[in-house]
Amino acid sequence: MTLKILPNADLERKLPADANSNLWKSVGDDPAFEIRFPPVRKRLVVIHIAATDEAIDPKFYVNRGRGFREKDATSLPEGRRFVITADIGSVGTICALRADPVSFPTTFSFDVTAFASAKSAERHISNLLGMEGKAERIDLGKLPQHWTKIPKLNFGKRSANLTTQYADASYRLASDLVASPVSATAGTWLSVVVPVYNAPRRYLDDLVKSFEAQVENGTELILSDDGSTSPETRQWYESQQSKANIHLVLNDRNGGIAAATNAGLSHASGQWIAFLDHDDVIAPHALKMIRHTLEQNPGANFLYTDELVVDDTLKPTGVMLKPAYDPVLLTGVNYINHFSIYRHSRLREIGYLRTGYDGSQDYDLLLRYLEGVPEESILHLPYPAYWWRRNGRTYSRKFLDAATANARKALTERFERQQQAIEVEGALTETLHRVIFEPPHEWPKISIIIPSKDNLDLISRILRDLFEKTDYSNFEVMVIDNGSTDQSVLNLYDHYRRTQPHFSAVISPEAFNFSRSVNRGLKTATGEHYLILNNDVEVIEPGWLKEMVSCLAYDRTGIVGAKLLFANDKLQHAGVVVGFGGLAGHWYMSKPREFGGPMNRLHVRNSMTCVTGAVMLISGDCLRKIGLFDEENFAVAYNDVDYCLRAHKAGFRIIWTPFACLYHHESLSRGSDKSGDRKRRFDQEKENLRRLHATQTFADRALNPAYSRDKSDPRILIPTRLHIPSMS
Repeated sequence: MTLKILPNADLERKLPADANSNLWKSVGDDPAFEIRFPPVRKRLVVIHIAATDEAIDPKFYVNRGRGFREKDATSLPEGRRFVITADIGSVGTICALRADPVSFPTTFSFDVTAFASAKSAERHISNLLGMEGKAERIDLGKLPQHWTKIPKLNFGKRSANLTTQYADASYRLASDLVASPVSATAGTWLSVVVPVYNAPRRYLDDLVKSFEAQVENGTELILSDDGSTSPETRQWYESQQSKANIHLVLNDRNGGIAAATNAGLSHASGQWIAFLDHDDVIAPHALKMIRHTLEQNPGANFLYTDELVVDDTLKPTGVMLKPAYDPVLLTGVNYINHFSIYRHSRLREIGYLRTGYDGSQDYDLLLRYLEGVPEESILHLPYPAYWWRRNGRTYSRKFLDAATANARKALTERFERQQQAIEVEGALTETLHRVIFEPPHEWPKISIIIPSKDNLDLISRILRDLFEKTDYSNFEVMVIDNGSTDQSVLNLYDHYRRTQPHFSAVISPEAFNFSRSVNRGLKTATGEHYLILNNDVEVIEPGWLKEMVSCLAYDRTGIVGAKLLFANDKLQHAGVVVGFGGLAGHWYMSKPREFGGPMNRLHVRNSMTCVTGAVMLISGDCLRKIGLFDEENFAVAYNDVDYCLRAHKAGFRIIWTPFACLYHHESLSRGSDKSGDRKRRFDQEKENLRRLHATQTFADRALNPAYSRDKSDPRILIPTRLHIPSMS
């Protein structure tokens, strides 16, 4: 028997060295395999599905003689690994089973094997279950074998996915928008420049139609051909009738994307410039939305939008929902990309695109363009204005190594222009970037402040980790103890006082008040910067503190937070989003350790509005400006949120880094806040946070407005109104 595994358009095979690899990547939210088998076949099918990063949610469509129907689907609980068995019978006219391995973009392995006997199947299953990592075993049972009616020849389809619903709602709202009167965008306000090389006719037709459908005065489309050799592309040019706002620039030779784009720019007359790829499409009402935003913000210097990911037939498969401008995130990944709107005058000043950065010429341009531009004049329009046709044939996908090397060259030069010596390494995703700042001649002294009481196991572990497992020599450790009576703990303090000249432990019997304990340490600290550290933290890798201190090299940085894990290697802290649940909360809590999040943001450094106080580095400048923790309003809960919000409002940058990774055995030393006086205090501190910072209406710049704020794993919301950014 020969099994055939037929993937749909929402799936693409990963590209390892082994061409027969069973690794797959979903590129939409409705990926599916059709598993086909002949009328005479082996009786038992064993399917093995394993996630490579976050947990997955498989779904199986059992054909009961009427095709693949939702009512005959079996949804499995979310998990990391599954072994699924099915008895398809030795003979039958039903010759297919449908497997939907996951409902969102991620990577996973998928393998199907057929067996004639139960004994051989069980042997294989035992091997699978014995592999590392728990596996859920699911038996679909004996499946129907014969048709009850003639099947419809279709693959089956879920109802409109969330991406499509989100896009449709956005475009309906934009259609109803009454745009601002024209003032700042009078005349030819926008030139859309597109480098073209051997583009299929249908790509060019789609692009031109999407431009003409905008019905927006004062715009022009410039197609700059890079010496195309394709007869189809050349014939398309010959078939075009002359149009006042569509211009063809036909270059004699192939000079590369940068040269072709610059040739198009030399013919552009717009006040603003946008760049597109020849295989992509302008979304409905995009230019209307962009023009309206620029009219509302005449002082803007740069504008970028969100992107809808589509397949080769323009069917939506995903969406790129971007945060507000974040120069730290931009050093890890070019999350801005398309659809971006540049002032033409500034492009002239910096000399347009540079050659020699093939595959990352847009990243180089972006880094140079944004240097010195006031951050408040860089706007993000959260509207899916651009359709990115993801077909695997772009330069950067085909020549990824060269594109990555050129991106890192552009990044290195950007810091050199700021007189900062760096190297660039791969991030947690190898093709993304980690900036390595040149180490100082002498690392600054860090005062490490640890509130604690009793609990020998915790305090002994963190002190041992600091003095024996941390690759940082210039620090002092200050344990602020609110009343230990455990003699073993007191003996431990005495041991470190004798053996470590930069250790102190001060015991003051009193009710626990985290803010007060921190303040006691801050008042007597002698370091240049200050690390607030919980006693229930465990060091994983020695360079964590150097990484956190290195992040202070980003301008205006006042606070740095770390990536924290639960003991089971699930995410405990990847940054705190203000506004979650009307207060603040950790996002993507309990996701797998290597979870990347939207656009793999959790694999690089990010600016956040808030990070947890469990591992929080505070710069000396920040402490001098912001002052101490609030002992009165936030004795135990939300003191870190309050402090970060005060720093954020004062203009300090707050950075979360995944390259400082530690375990956090959360609240093991303190207990629950769910009853009695602790609950009353907790409720009061929640109210204090709302009162002082209006968190119930706070729009955190780290989170796209399209994401929900009701849980740690935000979902896409169907919009009911448009979000127009403002410089004010």
